[in-house]
Amino acid sequence: MVEKTYQLILTSFVFKLCKKLVWIFCSLPVFLLPFSSHAETLRLISDEETEQFLADILKPLYQSAGIAFSRNNVFLVDDNSLNAFVGDGNIMFVHTGTLMNADNANQIVGVLAHETGHIQGGHIIRQKIKMQSLQQASLASMVAAGILGAATGRADVGMAVLLGTSSSALHNMSAYQIQEERSADEAAVQLLNKTKQSPAGIRDFMKKIQQQNIMEGIEENTYLRTHPVTSERITFLSQAAEKSPYPLLNSELENKFELIKAKLQAFLQPPEKILKQFPITDTSVPAYYARSIAYFRLLNINLALKNIDILLQNYPKNPFFHELKAQIFMETGNLSKAVEEYQIAYDLLPDSALFQINLAQAMIENSPNANDIQKIINLLNQSLILRQDSFAWLLLSRAYGLKNDIANANYAAAEFSFSNGDLDTAERQTDNALKANPSNSLKLKLDDLQKRIFDLQKQKRKQIQYL
Repeated sequence: MVEKTYQLILTSFVFKLCKKLVWIFCSLPVFLLPFSSHAETLRLISDEETEQFLADILKPLYQSAGIAFSRNNVFLVDDNSLNAFVGDGNIMFVHTGTLMNADNANQIVGVLAHETGHIQGGHIIRQKIKMQSLQQASLASMVAAGILGAATGRADVGMAVLLGTSSSALHNMSAYQIQEERSADEAAVQLLNKTKQSPAGIRDFMKKIQQQNIMEGIEENTYLRTHPVTSERITFLSQAAEKSPYPLLNSELENKFELIKAKLQAFLQPPEKILKQFPITDTSVPAYYARSIAYFRLLNINLALKNIDILLQNYPKNPFFHELKAQIFMETGNLSKAVEEYQIAYDLLPDSALFQINLAQAMIENSPNANDIQKIINLLNQSLILRQDSFAWLLLSRAYGLKNDIANANYAAAEFSFSNGDLDTAERQTDNALKANPSNSLKLKLDDLQKRIFDLQKQKRKQIQYL
């Protein structure tokens, strides 16, 4: 869990309304749209371990559904509510509350199977068309909003939510989405059967939703909810679970889930609460993991290292344990040891873009020599091939600056500014790069960036005119 690499996303204030209306399996469409000034913040968290766990679940589901899968289309939303939703490009968003409140991995599998059902059913594009038809019916209260990137973290994400604010439009969409939620439930059961997994998890998680709705006082009716009442869904899923021949639990998946759940709780909940939940008498692997993080957050570094070292003695090839130890060193100023631990983590998981970025950041802060600087540049360029990340562009600009490569430094800085929506700054930095005698290959990149800046500026002007 890397709290320091979180990303603040500007999104429509309508997203808050969506969260009030939809507690789980949100089928509202997520669009890639220009920036709007009506905004609140939505935090995305970057964590290789959790994203890899979710990707391992999603890949067979997507394949069974005939959907193209990309490891980079899985995102964690720092939100305690029980929710998950899908967006354009088969992007999957999962709330941390869903992971922290699930009882077992099969419940997460069920949630993701349902969301995969939305993609398989073409619900996103159909809801776009539906929204367009509502707009054409002169629903002047329709709100359009969007985001670009943010100052740090993964600014490759762009999202916005469209929702008609008139009650008639909401009722119209509600009736439309009820069908889709039923369809997604049916698709989820089929996908779980194809991948030899039990639907019991999604049934049990739905019961959690039902209980939370009761506690929150949310009325169960089809007008106020954008999916069928949970009692109907539970009945359907219960019948499917009874017919399923497949086991509820997968021990390998369960072990990974317990570690991830403990990790998220330890990073996102008060550390004092974690130490009560995982007392020193608890000698399980998740307990040592959670206590190490809790002590780290309390700045009790000796106990934090003691707990993580116990895990590393027994699991020396676990890259995520090395990552946590590296983060402890990094954030307490022990840069040399941070580099050592990040290097081990990277060697154990060389295809991780986040590990490449972490190692590069530790090295760049540790007074790098010429050879180190070139290694940093190589690491960051490799990471950007695997996934676009605004923080990688920022570090890359610094690394090229240390090398006195002004053209590439300005280009990387321009990509960073562009990914964060600062188009004016990106334009100036691109001009500076062109003035610094760039190579022919870099000129091509700069030409492409100039075109992207122009196109997005044009989009933003159109969006402002529309609003």
